[in-house]
Amino acid sequence: MSEKTERAPIRFGTDGWRAVIAREFTFANVARVAQAYADYLLEESAQREMTARAEARQTEKLPLAVVGYDRRFLSEHFAHLTAEVLTANRIRVFLFERDMPTPVISWAVRDRKADGGVVITASHNPPEFNGFKIKAPWGGSATPETTSAVEALVDRHEPRREEYVPQGREELEQAVANYRVQIESYVDLDRLRALRARIIVDPMHGTGARWVESFLRGGALEVETIRPDRDPLFGGVNPEPIDQNLGPLKERVKETGALVGLATDGDADRVGAVNELGQTMTMHEVVPLVLLHLARHRRMTGGVVRTFSQSVLLKRIADAHGLKLYDTPIGFKYIADLMLREDILLGAEESGGIGVKGHIPERDGILNSLLFLEAIATAGKPPSEMVRDLHREFGEFYFGRRDLHMEVSRGKALVAELAEKTPAEVASYRVESISTMDGTKLIFNDESWLLFRQSGTEPVLRIYAEATSVEKMNALLDEGCAIAQAPRAVKA
Repeated sequence: MSEKTERAPIRFGTDGWRAVIAREFTFANVARVAQAYADYLLEESAQREMTARAEARQTEKLPLAVVGYDRRFLSEHFAHLTAEVLTANRIRVFLFERDMPTPVISWAVRDRKADGGVVITASHNPPEFNGFKIKAPWGGSATPETTSAVEALVDRHEPRREEYVPQGREELEQAVANYRVQIESYVDLDRLRALRARIIVDPMHGTGARWVESFLRGGALEVETIRPDRDPLFGGVNPEPIDQNLGPLKERVKETGALVGLATDGDADRVGAVNELGQTMTMHEVVPLVLLHLARHRRMTGGVVRTFSQSVLLKRIADAHGLKLYDTPIGFKYIADLMLREDILLGAEESGGIGVKGHIPERDGILNSLLFLEAIATAGKPPSEMVRDLHREFGEFYFGRRDLHMEVSRGKALVAELAEKTPAEVASYRVESISTMDGTKLIFNDESWLLFRQSGTEPVLRIYAEATSVEKMNALLDEGCAIAQAPRAVKA
Protein backbone atom coordinates (compact mmCIF):
# COMPACT_ATOMS: atom_id res chain seq x y z
CA MET A 1 0.00 0.00 0.00
CA SER A 2 1.35 3.40 -0.92
CA GLU A 3 2.34 6.06 1.60
CA LYS A 4 -0.15 8.37 -0.10
CA THR A 5 -3.02 5.98 0.64
CA GLU A 6 -1.89 5.45 4.24
CA ARG A 7 -1.69 9.18 4.83
CA ALA A 8 -5.07 9.94 3.32
CA PRO A 9 -7.07 12.56 5.23
CA ILE A 10 -9.25 11.25 8.04
CA ARG A 11 -12.75 12.76 8.09
CA PHE A 12 -15.42 11.97 10.66
CA GLY A 13 -18.92 11.78 9.22
CA THR A 14 -22.40 11.66 10.74
CA ASP A 15 -21.31 9.21 13.45
CA GLY A 16 -17.63 8.40 13.42
CA TRP A 17 -14.97 7.73 10.82
CA ARG A 18 -15.96 4.98 8.39
CA ALA A 19 -14.13 3.63 5.39
CA VAL A 20 -13.65 0.53 3.24
CA ILE A 21 -11.58 -2.21 4.86
CA ALA A 22 -8.09 -2.64 3.34
CA ARG A 23 -8.50 0.50 1.23
CA GLU A 24 -8.76 3.37 3.72
CA PHE A 25 -9.68 1.41 6.84
CA THR A 26 -6.25 -0.14 7.41
CA PHE A 27 -4.28 -0.95 10.54
CA ALA A 28 -1.98 1.98 9.80
CA ASN A 29 -4.87 4.44 9.51
CA VAL A 30 -6.66 3.08 12.58
CA ALA A 31 -3.42 3.59 14.52
CA ARG A 32 -3.30 7.20 13.31
CA VAL A 33 -6.85 7.84 14.52
CA ALA A 34 -6.25 6.02 17.81
CA GLN A 35 -3.15 8.15 18.42
CA ALA A 36 -5.12 11.32 17.70
CA TYR A 37 -7.81 10.21 20.14
CA ALA A 38 -5.13 9.43 22.73
CA ASP A 39 -3.70 12.94 22.27
CA TYR A 40 -7.19 14.35 22.71
CA LEU A 41 -7.81 12.41 25.94
CA LEU A 42 -4.44 13.47 27.32
CA GLU A 43 -5.09 17.13 26.55
CA GLU A 44 -8.51 16.92 28.19
CA SER A 45 -6.99 15.16 31.20
CA ALA A 46 -4.27 17.81 31.53
CA GLN A 47 -6.90 20.53 31.50
CA ARG A 48 -8.89 18.80 34.23
CA GLU A 49 -5.74 18.30 36.32
CA MET A 50 -4.90 22.01 36.07
CA THR A 51 -8.40 22.83 37.25
CA ALA A 52 -8.14 20.35 40.12
CA ARG A 53 -4.84 21.80 41.25
CA ALA A 54 -6.28 25.28 41.14
CA GLU A 55 -9.03 24.01 43.42
CA ALA A 56 -6.46 22.29 45.71
CA ARG A 57 -7.62 18.78 44.85
CA GLN A 58 -4.47 17.43 43.24
CA THR A 59 -4.83 13.76 42.38
CA GLU A 60 -3.05 12.30 39.41
CA LYS A 61 -5.40 9.99 37.57
CA LEU A 62 -4.73 8.38 34.25
CA PRO A 63 -7.53 8.74 31.70
CA LEU A 64 -9.74 5.67 31.23
CA ALA A 65 -11.21 4.54 27.91
CA VAL A 66 -13.59 1.66 27.22
CA VAL A 67 -13.01 -0.09 23.87
CA GLY A 68 -15.46 -2.45 22.18
CA TYR A 69 -16.18 -3.84 18.75
CA ASP A 70 -18.79 -5.42 16.50
CA ARG A 71 -18.80 -8.56 14.31
CA ARG A 72 -17.32 -7.10 11.15
CA PHE A 73 -14.23 -8.47 9.45
CA LEU A 74 -11.16 -7.97 11.69
CA SER A 75 -13.05 -5.78 14.18
CA GLU A 76 -11.51 -7.50 17.20
CA HIS A 77 -8.02 -6.93 15.77
CA PHE A 78 -8.66 -3.25 15.07
CA ALA A 79 -10.00 -2.91 18.61
CA HIS A 80 -6.90 -4.59 20.07
CA LEU A 81 -4.67 -2.25 18.06
CA THR A 82 -6.61 0.71 19.42
CA ALA A 83 -6.05 -0.61 22.96
CA GLU A 84 -2.31 -0.93 22.26
CA VAL A 85 -2.06 2.66 21.04
CA LEU A 86 -4.01 4.05 23.98
CA THR A 87 -1.95 1.97 26.41
CA ALA A 88 1.30 3.29 24.95
CA ASN A 89 0.02 6.80 25.72
CA ARG A 90 -0.54 6.04 29.43
CA ILE A 91 -4.29 5.66 29.08
CA ARG A 92 -6.01 2.90 31.03
CA VAL A 93 -8.06 0.69 28.72
CA PHE A 94 -10.95 -1.64 29.47
CA LEU A 95 -11.27 -3.77 26.32
CA PHE A 96 -14.27 -6.05 25.90
CA GLU A 97 -13.19 -9.62 25.24
CA ARG A 98 -16.07 -10.38 22.89
CA ASP A 99 -18.22 -8.44 20.46
CA MET A 100 -20.82 -6.27 22.16
CA PRO A 101 -23.79 -4.18 21.06
CA THR A 102 -22.88 -0.51 20.80
CA PRO A 103 -25.52 0.52 23.39
CA VAL A 104 -23.94 -1.85 25.93
CA ILE A 105 -20.50 -0.34 25.27
CA SER A 106 -21.99 3.14 25.51
CA TRP A 107 -23.58 2.22 28.83
CA ALA A 108 -20.26 0.83 30.08
CA VAL A 109 -18.48 4.12 29.32
CA ARG A 110 -20.87 6.00 31.61
CA ASP A 111 -21.26 3.22 34.16
CA ARG A 112 -17.48 2.92 34.69
CA LYS A 113 -17.09 6.73 34.72
CA ALA A 114 -14.65 6.51 31.82
CA ASP A 115 -13.24 9.57 30.08
CA GLY A 116 -14.49 8.23 26.77
CA GLY A 117 -14.68 5.18 24.59
CA VAL A 118 -14.15 3.70 21.16
CA VAL A 119 -16.38 1.29 19.27
CA ILE A 120 -14.96 -0.40 16.18
CA THR A 121 -18.07 -0.61 14.02
CA ALA A 122 -19.56 0.67 10.80
CA SER A 123 -23.06 0.20 12.18
CA HIS A 124 -25.48 -0.34 9.26
CA ASN A 125 -22.99 0.34 6.44
CA PRO A 126 -22.22 -2.32 3.79
CA PRO A 127 -20.04 -5.29 4.87
CA GLU A 128 -16.88 -3.93 3.23
CA PHE A 129 -16.88 -0.95 5.62
CA ASN A 130 -15.62 -0.64 9.15
CA GLY A 131 -15.49 2.35 11.44
CA PHE A 132 -14.15 4.11 14.52
CA LYS A 133 -16.85 5.62 16.75
CA ILE A 134 -15.90 7.84 19.67
CA LYS A 135 -18.03 7.78 22.80
CA ALA A 136 -18.32 10.70 25.19
CA PRO A 137 -18.11 10.25 28.99
CA TRP A 138 -21.91 10.37 29.30
CA GLY A 139 -22.21 7.37 26.95
CA GLY A 140 -23.49 9.19 23.89
CA SER A 141 -21.80 9.87 20.57
CA ALA A 142 -18.96 12.36 20.62
CA THR A 143 -19.97 15.92 19.82
CA PRO A 144 -18.95 17.57 16.55
CA GLU A 145 -16.51 19.67 18.59
CA THR A 146 -14.82 16.50 19.87
CA THR A 147 -14.55 14.82 16.49
CA SER A 148 -13.23 18.04 14.94
CA ALA A 149 -10.61 18.24 17.67
CA VAL A 150 -9.57 14.62 17.06
CA GLU A 151 -9.38 15.23 13.30
CA ALA A 152 -7.07 18.19 13.94
CA LEU A 153 -4.75 15.99 16.01
CA VAL A 154 -4.29 13.28 13.36
CA ASP A 155 -0.59 12.95 12.53
CA ARG A 156 0.52 15.38 15.21
CA HIS A 157 2.41 12.42 16.66
CA GLU A 158 3.45 9.14 15.12
CA PRO A 159 1.37 6.30 16.56
CA ARG A 160 2.86 4.65 19.64
CA ARG A 161 2.15 1.00 20.42
CA GLU A 162 2.64 -1.09 23.53
CA GLU A 163 1.45 -4.55 24.42
CA TYR A 164 -2.00 -4.38 25.94
CA VAL A 165 -2.37 -6.36 29.13
CA PRO A 166 -6.06 -7.14 29.69
CA GLN A 167 -7.58 -5.32 32.65
CA GLY A 168 -10.98 -4.30 33.90
CA ARG A 169 -12.71 -7.62 33.24
CA GLU A 170 -14.69 -7.51 36.48
CA GLU A 171 -15.54 -3.85 35.95
CA LEU A 172 -16.90 -4.55 32.46
CA GLU A 173 -18.86 -7.57 33.71
CA GLN A 174 -20.42 -5.35 36.35
CA ALA A 175 -21.26 -2.71 33.73
CA VAL A 176 -23.03 -5.35 31.61
CA ALA A 177 -24.93 -6.57 34.68
CA ASN A 178 -25.94 -2.99 35.45
CA TYR A 179 -27.14 -2.55 31.86
CA ARG A 180 -29.40 -5.56 32.26
CA VAL A 181 -30.79 -4.13 35.50
CA GLN A 182 -31.47 -0.86 33.69
CA ILE A 183 -33.44 -2.57 30.91
CA GLU A 184 -35.36 -4.71 33.37
CA SER A 185 -36.36 -1.62 35.33
CA TYR A 186 -37.31 0.40 32.25
CA VAL A 187 -39.57 -2.10 30.48
CA ASP A 188 -42.47 -4.08 31.95
CA LEU A 189 -40.90 -7.43 31.11
CA ASP A 190 -43.37 -9.44 33.19
CA ARG A 191 -46.17 -8.13 31.01
CA LEU A 192 -44.26 -8.99 27.85
CA ARG A 193 -43.38 -12.50 29.01
CA ALA A 194 -47.05 -13.11 29.81
CA LEU A 195 -48.15 -12.39 26.23
CA ARG A 196 -49.71 -15.42 24.56
CA ALA A 197 -48.13 -14.76 21.22
CA ARG A 198 -45.05 -15.47 19.14
CA ILE A 199 -42.48 -12.90 18.07
CA ILE A 200 -39.49 -13.19 15.77
CA VAL A 201 -36.23 -11.36 16.47
CA ASP A 202 -33.67 -10.68 13.74
CA PRO A 203 -30.25 -9.25 14.68
CA MET A 204 -29.15 -9.61 11.04
CA HIS A 205 -25.98 -11.51 12.07
CA GLY A 206 -24.88 -8.47 14.07
CA THR A 207 -23.99 -7.93 17.71
CA GLY A 208 -27.65 -7.94 18.72
CA ALA A 209 -27.33 -11.75 18.71
CA ARG A 210 -29.80 -13.10 21.30
CA TRP A 211 -29.88 -10.01 23.52
CA VAL A 212 -33.57 -9.18 22.96
CA GLU A 213 -34.56 -12.82 23.39
CA SER A 214 -32.59 -13.03 26.64
CA PHE A 215 -34.90 -10.49 28.31
CA LEU A 216 -38.09 -12.30 27.27
CA ARG A 217 -37.49 -15.89 28.28
CA GLY A 218 -39.43 -17.71 30.96
CA GLY A 219 -43.08 -16.93 30.23
CA ALA A 220 -45.91 -17.69 27.84
CA LEU A 221 -44.39 -15.55 25.07
CA GLU A 222 -42.71 -17.60 22.35
CA VAL A 223 -39.54 -15.94 21.06
CA GLU A 224 -37.56 -17.11 18.04
CA THR A 225 -34.31 -15.48 16.97
CA ILE A 226 -33.18 -15.84 13.36
CA ARG A 227 -29.75 -14.94 11.94
CA PRO A 228 -28.13 -14.78 15.42
CA ASP A 229 -24.65 -15.98 14.47
CA ARG A 230 -21.68 -13.93 13.33
CA ASP A 231 -21.36 -13.43 9.59
CA PRO A 232 -19.10 -10.54 8.50
CA LEU A 233 -20.96 -10.50 5.16
CA PHE A 234 -24.35 -10.24 6.92
CA GLY A 235 -25.97 -12.82 4.69
CA GLY A 236 -25.26 -10.78 1.58
CA VAL A 237 -27.16 -7.61 2.58
CA ASN A 238 -26.33 -4.41 4.39
CA PRO A 239 -27.10 -4.85 8.12
CA GLU A 240 -29.66 -2.05 8.08
CA PRO A 241 -33.19 -3.04 9.20
CA ILE A 242 -35.07 -1.65 6.20
CA ASP A 243 -37.42 -3.43 3.82
CA GLN A 244 -34.99 -4.74 1.19
CA ASN A 245 -32.78 -6.33 3.87
CA LEU A 246 -35.46 -8.00 5.98
CA GLY A 247 -36.67 -10.76 3.63
CA PRO A 248 -35.98 -13.64 6.09
CA LEU A 249 -37.74 -11.80 8.92
CA LYS A 250 -40.81 -11.00 6.81
CA GLU A 251 -41.07 -14.60 5.64
CA ARG A 252 -40.67 -16.05 9.12
CA VAL A 253 -43.32 -13.74 10.58
CA LYS A 254 -45.79 -14.87 7.91
CA GLU A 255 -44.86 -18.56 8.25
CA THR A 256 -45.36 -18.63 12.01
CA GLY A 257 -48.23 -16.17 12.38
CA ALA A 258 -46.10 -14.03 14.67
CA LEU A 259 -47.45 -10.88 16.31
CA VAL A 260 -44.42 -8.84 15.25
CA GLY A 261 -40.88 -9.11 13.97
CA LEU A 262 -38.18 -7.03 15.65
CA ALA A 263 -34.82 -6.30 14.03
CA THR A 264 -31.60 -4.59 15.05
CA ASP A 265 -28.80 -3.36 12.81
CA GLY A 266 -25.17 -4.47 12.68
CA ASP A 267 -24.18 -2.94 16.02
CA ALA A 268 -27.67 -3.09 17.58
CA ASP A 269 -28.19 0.61 18.17
CA ARG A 270 -31.03 0.87 15.62
CA VAL A 271 -34.38 -0.87 15.54
CA GLY A 272 -36.63 -2.10 12.75
CA ALA A 273 -39.99 -3.87 12.74
CA VAL A 274 -42.23 -6.10 10.62
CA ASN A 275 -45.97 -6.17 11.33
CA GLU A 276 -48.12 -9.27 11.74
CA LEU A 277 -48.82 -9.30 7.97
CA GLY A 278 -45.12 -9.66 7.17
CA GLN A 279 -44.83 -6.05 6.01
CA THR A 280 -41.89 -3.86 6.99
CA MET A 281 -42.88 -0.93 9.17
CA THR A 282 -41.15 2.38 8.57
CA MET A 283 -39.72 4.47 11.38
CA HIS A 284 -42.44 6.99 10.50
CA GLU A 285 -44.83 4.42 11.98
CA VAL A 286 -42.75 2.86 14.76
CA VAL A 287 -41.45 6.10 16.30
CA PRO A 288 -44.87 7.84 16.49
CA LEU A 289 -46.33 4.72 18.10
CA VAL A 290 -43.54 4.63 20.69
CA LEU A 291 -44.01 8.35 21.37
CA LEU A 292 -47.77 7.89 21.82
CA HIS A 293 -47.12 5.02 24.23
CA LEU A 294 -44.72 7.08 26.34
CA ALA A 295 -46.86 10.23 26.37
CA ARG A 296 -50.36 8.75 26.58
CA HIS A 297 -50.01 5.45 28.43
CA ARG A 298 -46.92 6.05 30.55
CA ARG A 299 -47.84 9.73 30.98
CA MET A 300 -44.25 10.80 30.52
CA THR A 301 -43.38 14.37 29.61
CA GLY A 302 -40.54 16.23 27.91
CA GLY A 303 -39.55 17.53 24.53
CA VAL A 304 -39.59 15.63 21.24
CA VAL A 305 -36.61 15.78 18.90
CA ARG A 306 -36.90 14.77 15.27
CA THR A 307 -34.10 14.83 12.74
CA PHE A 308 -34.61 16.41 9.34
CA SER A 309 -35.99 13.24 7.70
CA GLN A 310 -38.41 12.23 10.46
CA SER A 311 -42.19 12.34 10.36
CA VAL A 312 -44.81 15.06 10.28
CA LEU A 313 -46.72 12.80 12.69
CA LEU A 314 -44.23 13.50 15.48
CA LYS A 315 -45.09 17.18 15.26
CA ARG A 316 -48.81 16.47 15.38
CA ILE A 317 -48.51 14.11 18.36
CA ALA A 318 -46.27 16.57 20.19
CA ASP A 319 -48.77 19.39 19.57
CA ALA A 320 -51.68 17.25 20.80
CA HIS A 321 -49.88 16.45 24.06
CA GLY A 322 -48.37 19.87 24.71
CA LEU A 323 -44.81 18.66 24.12
CA LYS A 324 -42.14 20.99 22.76
CA LEU A 325 -40.77 19.97 19.35
CA TYR A 326 -37.14 20.37 18.28
CA ASP A 327 -35.84 19.85 14.73
CA THR A 328 -32.19 18.98 14.11
CA PRO A 329 -29.90 17.95 11.24
CA ILE A 330 -29.55 14.21 10.62
CA GLY A 331 -27.22 12.47 13.06
CA PHE A 332 -27.93 11.29 16.56
CA LYS A 333 -25.20 13.49 18.01
CA TYR A 334 -27.56 16.45 17.57
CA ILE A 335 -30.29 14.63 19.49
CA ALA A 336 -27.84 13.62 22.21
CA ASP A 337 -26.73 17.22 22.60
CA LEU A 338 -30.31 18.29 23.28
CA MET A 339 -30.88 15.36 25.63
CA LEU A 340 -27.94 16.59 27.70
CA ARG A 341 -29.18 20.18 27.84
CA GLU A 342 -32.98 19.91 27.85
CA ASP A 343 -35.76 17.75 29.28
CA ILE A 344 -36.25 15.43 26.30
CA LEU A 345 -38.78 12.60 26.28
CA LEU A 346 -37.84 11.09 22.92
CA GLY A 347 -35.44 11.84 20.10
CA ALA A 348 -35.50 9.91 16.84
CA GLU A 349 -34.03 9.69 13.38
CA GLU A 350 -35.50 8.07 10.29
CA SER A 351 -32.87 5.32 10.20
CA GLY A 352 -34.11 3.62 13.37
CA GLY A 353 -32.13 5.42 16.06
CA ILE A 354 -34.27 6.30 19.08
CA GLY A 355 -33.23 7.81 22.41
CA VAL A 356 -35.62 7.95 25.35
CA LYS A 357 -35.79 9.78 28.67
CA GLY A 358 -34.33 7.97 31.66
CA HIS A 359 -31.70 6.07 29.67
CA ILE A 360 -28.33 7.03 28.21
CA PRO A 361 -28.55 9.86 25.63
CA GLU A 362 -27.92 7.40 22.81
CA ARG A 363 -29.67 4.99 20.47
CA ASP A 364 -30.42 1.52 21.83
CA GLY A 365 -31.96 -1.03 19.49
CA ILE A 366 -32.33 -3.57 22.30
CA LEU A 367 -34.27 -1.29 24.63
CA ASN A 368 -36.38 0.12 21.80
CA SER A 369 -37.29 -3.33 20.49
CA LEU A 370 -38.64 -4.16 23.94
CA LEU A 371 -40.29 -0.75 24.31
CA PHE A 372 -42.12 -1.15 20.99
CA LEU A 373 -43.27 -4.61 22.07
CA GLU A 374 -44.54 -3.01 25.30
CA ALA A 375 -46.50 -0.49 23.22
CA ILE A 376 -48.10 -3.37 21.28
CA ALA A 377 -48.95 -5.24 24.48
CA THR A 378 -50.50 -2.10 25.98
CA ALA A 379 -52.58 -1.40 22.87
CA GLY A 380 -53.84 -4.98 22.81
CA LYS A 381 -53.82 -4.83 19.01
CA PRO A 382 -51.51 -6.02 16.25
CA PRO A 383 -49.20 -3.39 14.74
CA SER A 384 -51.18 -2.86 11.52
CA GLU A 385 -54.28 -1.89 13.53
CA MET A 386 -52.20 0.43 15.69
CA VAL A 387 -51.03 2.24 12.56
CA ARG A 388 -54.60 2.56 11.27
CA ASP A 389 -55.63 4.10 14.60
CA LEU A 390 -52.64 6.46 14.41
CA HIS A 391 -53.66 7.63 10.95
CA ARG A 392 -57.29 8.07 11.91
CA GLU A 393 -56.32 10.34 14.79
CA PHE A 394 -53.39 12.29 13.37
CA GLY A 395 -53.71 12.00 9.59
CA GLU A 396 -52.36 9.65 6.96
CA PHE A 397 -48.69 9.98 6.07
CA TYR A 398 -46.58 7.40 4.26
CA PHE A 399 -42.80 7.34 4.04
CA GLY A 400 -40.34 5.96 1.53
CA ARG A 401 -36.64 6.24 0.73
CA ARG A 402 -34.48 5.51 -2.29
CA ASP A 403 -30.69 5.21 -2.16
CA LEU A 404 -28.71 6.05 -5.30
CA HIS A 405 -25.01 5.27 -5.60
CA MET A 406 -23.40 8.63 -6.21
CA GLU A 407 -19.97 10.08 -5.60
CA VAL A 408 -19.97 12.47 -2.67
CA SER A 409 -18.92 15.51 -4.73
CA ARG A 410 -21.65 14.94 -7.31
CA GLY A 411 -24.30 14.37 -4.65
CA LYS A 412 -23.36 17.52 -2.77
CA ALA A 413 -23.42 19.52 -6.00
CA LEU A 414 -26.90 18.25 -6.81
CA VAL A 415 -28.21 19.11 -3.34
CA ALA A 416 -26.74 22.62 -3.61
CA GLU A 417 -28.17 23.13 -7.09
CA LEU A 418 -31.65 22.12 -5.94
CA ALA A 419 -31.46 24.72 -3.19
CA GLU A 420 -30.46 27.45 -5.64
CA LYS A 421 -32.65 26.41 -8.59
CA THR A 422 -35.65 24.84 -6.94
CA PRO A 423 -38.15 23.29 -9.36
CA ALA A 424 -41.60 24.91 -9.30
CA GLU A 425 -43.25 21.50 -9.09
CA VAL A 426 -42.39 17.83 -8.72
CA ALA A 427 -44.62 15.09 -10.17
CA SER A 428 -47.25 17.78 -10.86
CA TYR A 429 -47.30 18.87 -7.19
CA ARG A 430 -46.43 22.49 -6.58
CA VAL A 431 -43.47 23.19 -4.30
CA GLU A 432 -44.55 25.65 -1.60
CA SER A 433 -41.24 26.13 0.22
CA ILE A 434 -37.82 24.62 0.83
CA SER A 435 -35.65 23.93 3.88
CA THR A 436 -31.90 23.40 3.81
CA MET A 437 -31.12 22.41 7.39
CA ASP A 438 -29.48 19.18 6.17
CA GLY A 439 -29.79 18.57 2.45
CA THR A 440 -32.54 20.19 0.41
CA LYS A 441 -36.15 19.50 1.37
CA LEU A 442 -38.99 20.48 -0.96
CA ILE A 443 -42.22 21.03 0.98
CA PHE A 444 -45.74 20.85 -0.48
CA ASN A 445 -48.99 22.49 0.68
CA ASP A 446 -50.32 19.43 2.57
CA GLU A 447 -47.07 19.01 4.58
CA SER A 448 -45.84 16.29 2.22
CA TRP A 449 -42.12 16.64 1.47
CA LEU A 450 -39.25 15.38 -0.67
CA LEU A 451 -35.67 15.47 0.63
CA PHE A 452 -32.35 15.12 -1.19
CA ARG A 453 -29.35 14.43 1.04
CA GLN A 454 -25.86 13.12 0.42
CA SER A 455 -24.83 10.48 2.98
CA GLY A 456 -22.19 11.54 5.46
CA THR A 457 -20.64 8.05 5.68
CA GLU A 458 -20.75 6.52 2.16
CA PRO A 459 -21.11 7.47 -1.54
CA VAL A 460 -24.90 7.36 -1.50
CA LEU A 461 -27.46 10.03 -2.33
CA ARG A 462 -30.54 9.44 -0.21
CA ILE A 463 -33.93 10.59 -1.49
CA TYR A 464 -36.71 10.61 1.10
CA ALA A 465 -40.41 11.39 0.81
CA GLU A 466 -43.36 11.54 3.15
CA ALA A 467 -46.79 12.13 1.66
CA THR A 468 -50.49 11.87 2.37
CA SER A 469 -50.91 8.77 0.19
CA VAL A 470 -48.73 5.89 -0.94
CA GLU A 471 -49.32 6.93 -4.55
CA LYS A 472 -48.12 10.47 -3.95
CA MET A 473 -45.12 9.26 -1.96
CA ASN A 474 -44.03 6.94 -4.78
CA ALA A 475 -44.63 9.63 -7.40
CA LEU A 476 -42.39 12.03 -5.50
CA LEU A 477 -39.67 9.41 -5.11
CA ASP A 478 -39.84 8.45 -8.80
CA GLU A 479 -39.53 12.05 -9.89
CA GLY A 480 -36.81 12.68 -7.32
CA CYS A 481 -34.73 9.83 -8.75
CA ALA A 482 -35.29 11.15 -12.26
CA ILE A 483 -34.07 14.60 -11.20
CA ALA A 484 -30.99 13.12 -9.55
CA GLN A 485 -30.09 10.92 -12.51
CA ALA A 486 -30.75 13.47 -15.23
CA PRO A 487 -27.67 14.58 -17.27
CA ARG A 488 -28.43 18.11 -16.08
CA ALA A 489 -29.39 17.50 -12.46
CA VAL A 490 -32.03 20.20 -12.05
CA LYS A 491 -34.41 21.89 -14.41
CA ALA A 492 -34.70 25.47 -13.22
